[in-house]
Amino acid sequence: MTTGGQQQTETQRSGGYFQRHTNPPVFFISMFIALAFLVAGVFFTPATNKAASAALDFFTSNFGWFYILSATLFLGFVVVVMVSRYGRLRLGPDDSRPEYRTLPWFAMLFTAGMGIGLVFFGVYEPPYHMGNAPMITQQGQEAAADAMRYTIFHWGLHPWAIYIVLGLSMGYFCFRKGLPLRPAAGLYPLIGDRIYGWVGHLVDILAVFGTLFGLATSLGLGAQQVNAGLSEVFGLPSNPVVQLAIVALITAVAVVSVMLGIDKGIRRLSVLNMGLALLLMLVVFAVGPKVFIMTGLADYTGSYLSNLVGMSFDTFDPNTSPAAASWQADWTLFYWGWWMSWSPFVGMFIARISYGRTIRQFIAGSLFAPVLASIVWFAVLGGTGLFYQMNGSVDIASAEPEQALFKLLGALPMAGWLVSLLALLTVTTVAIFFATSSDSGSLVVDMLTNGGDPHPIKAQRLFWAVTEGAIAAVLLLVGGATALEALQAASITAGLPFGIVLVLLAFGLAKGLAGERLAASPSADRLITVDARKQGPAEGEPVAHGTTRTSVED
Repeated sequence: MTTGGQQQTETQRSGGYFQRHTNPPVFFISMFIALAFLVAGVFFTPATNKAASAALDFFTSNFGWFYILSATLFLGFVVVVMVSRYGRLRLGPDDSRPEYRTLPWFAMLFTAGMGIGLVFFGVYEPPYHMGNAPMITQQGQEAAADAMRYTIFHWGLHPWAIYIVLGLSMGYFCFRKGLPLRPAAGLYPLIGDRIYGWVGHLVDILAVFGTLFGLATSLGLGAQQVNAGLSEVFGLPSNPVVQLAIVALITAVAVVSVMLGIDKGIRRLSVLNMGLALLLMLVVFAVGPKVFIMTGLADYTGSYLSNLVGMSFDTFDPNTSPAAASWQADWTLFYWGWWMSWSPFVGMFIARISYGRTIRQFIAGSLFAPVLASIVWFAVLGGTGLFYQMNGSVDIASAEPEQALFKLLGALPMAGWLVSLLALLTVTTVAIFFATSSDSGSLVVDMLTNGGDPHPIKAQRLFWAVTEGAIAAVLLLVGGATALEALQAASITAGLPFGIVLVLLAFGLAKGLAGERLAASPSADRLITVDARKQGPAEGEPVAHGTTRTSVED
């Protein structure tokens, strides 16, 4: 019997370049949407901003409950799957083993999942919440602990649970069931071969939309922070022309990484980036208020964990609590929508690098290790920012987000040349975060537009890397921060429809796992698995774009 994937493969083999190397409906519609938003953002900036802001206000005012509830349910879902008997299944055949050692694997998933954002908001967010969050009414250390628990809440378990739902779904259905590595594949248990039709195309187009514009926004913010650092050290002007040069230079680094591939490019850059970020954090800890940081680390972690359930379900009515509702829309709902729209990028990438790991290893490694690293990062960088904010040495809460870290560095008890050296280290860290986001993003966007082939050709990965940099550069040069904010609002708005897709993916994954009959092997602590029903092409059968269910190699 011929499946939809086999029919699509035969069509691609007999077609031209675009039939062989892309999924034409997804590729061309995605490019059209990208171009339309780019033109609108550049040439019709006020109208675009007005429309994006209106849509954002509508979704946060009327569907805030959905963001809050769904993100929390995703966390509960992945924890249940992790501790269940299905946690011993592998993302691949039963005899498959991981491609990457634990440290490079963690470095790649962490830099893809958080990246520039941790450096951008690491110092700024806790002091801002302490001075502006209407729920924080205490003073001193109590206020600092409350500010930090909200910060960790935004960067902790919930974001990674959102990523894991998509990543686990695609890793399971691609590597274990032989379906293409695309978000629509996770709907196979629910709609069957219709994933190859317009429903599947729509899901993949939504994923491209969120990924492409979310990435362009992130790259633009990173360029602004690099510019702020160079201005601090060398006195360079902070303007779109300098930021354009920054985008071009770092995109060139990303292009080199893309051409080298995952193993030689992204993996090495990610490990280097982790080392630089760790060095930055250790230096700040060494010269910062160590007792305050260590006391805060225990205090912040305990406050976060003890208030996790309450924060997970907190919603504020604009009619009865307008200030709290406004703050929640600006921060929590912003983040939850952002993570949902960002999930195709991170989810697909961590699925791509997690072949051979068990479901339990995948969830535990993706959920707990990055969260622990984020807590330590915020305790050191954000905690030091809180300390100097509280003693009046520097006003971080009133600074621009991209300048906050450099203002903190200037307040540390160090010689001027050490401050400049540390600022350069920060710039380098952000630049490499920029490069790793760009090259891994180009890989993901290409997989989304080529039908799910996990081995996209280098020419197309090069095309997407250059395109992402070009979008960020044009927005910075022509539209400035206003155009970036409009596209940021657009990508957040995409979080609602893709949030619905994530709910369906969770149901599809649950149904797929229920089709596994598990029997413990009497000779070893391993599983013998038998499909209760066929979910997709078996091992060795052709799937979309001529790929087969086999080991993934770059």
